Amino acid sequence: MATTADIRNGLCIEFNNELYTITEFQHVKPGKGPAFVRTKLKNLKTGKVIDNTFSAGHKIIVQRVERRPYQYLYKDDMGYTFMHSETFEQIHIEESLIDAPELYKEGQEVEIIYHADTETPLSCELPPFIVLEVTYTEPGVRGDTSSASSLKPATVETGATINVPLFINTGEKIKIDTRTKSYSERVKD
Repeated sequence: MATTADIRNGLCIEFNNELYTITEFQHVKPGKGPAFVRTKLKNLKTGKVIDNTFSAGHKIIVQRVERRPYQYLYKDDMGYTFMHSETFEQIHIEESLIDAPELYKEGQEVEIIYHADTETPLSCELPPFIVLEVTYTEPGVRGDTSSASSLKPATVETGATINVPLFINTGEKIKIDTRTKSYSERVKD
């Protein structure tokens, strides 16, 4: 069994009978009193992030998770269908396990996180950045194209609406940060 000395970013642990991954941690040794570890834990099922403090030497239960490469195929009434990139096995996943489902397009490479002991999918994640084409946006105002602080809504090829700078036009490709669902940069062909 592991202790707080084994805590690191990305470690998956069982806490209050739920699976959490550690997103941030800080070992603290105050001048008075015992040492402790401050952590931010992200629930793998709900995505909710909580703060928790463990006393130094506290026992933690480490869980083994695996990231497996998949390709998004389509969405139907059974959920989202993915194909394993190496075995070509297809699986269906419900929308609640999918991160930013409005940004998925057919053929998109994703990672599905599995609980290794039970072989159950925990979540499905896009890469940090994806490139999508703008299918519709209002034209920008002439003379105001250099201002990056002004944003306008743009619809991308998946149907999602992203706020983009005024100089972005219909037909251009943009890079989107999937963690914040926001515009990152324009992509040149």
